[in-house]
Amino acid sequence: MYNFKIRANEWPILKLKLQRKYNHLTDADLEFQEGQEDDLLRRLAKRLNRNIDYVIFTLSKEMVELDSNRL
Repeated sequence: MYNFKIRANEWPILKLKLQRKYNHLTDADLEFQEGQEDDLLRRLAKRLNRNIDYVIFTLSKEMVELDSNRL
């Protein structure tokens, strides 16, 4: 279990940023419900061929700059 939380109001923007950065991700890959962060992290790590620490780092970075258009 990872100590990483995403609020429901953050997810639509974060999802859009991920789709732009990793255009091979599908809607199924990016399916998320609040409280199911671990499932999302595992799924993204597998699809991106990276470890979960990388996924957490990437998501955390994007969350800090949520209002930015930067990827």
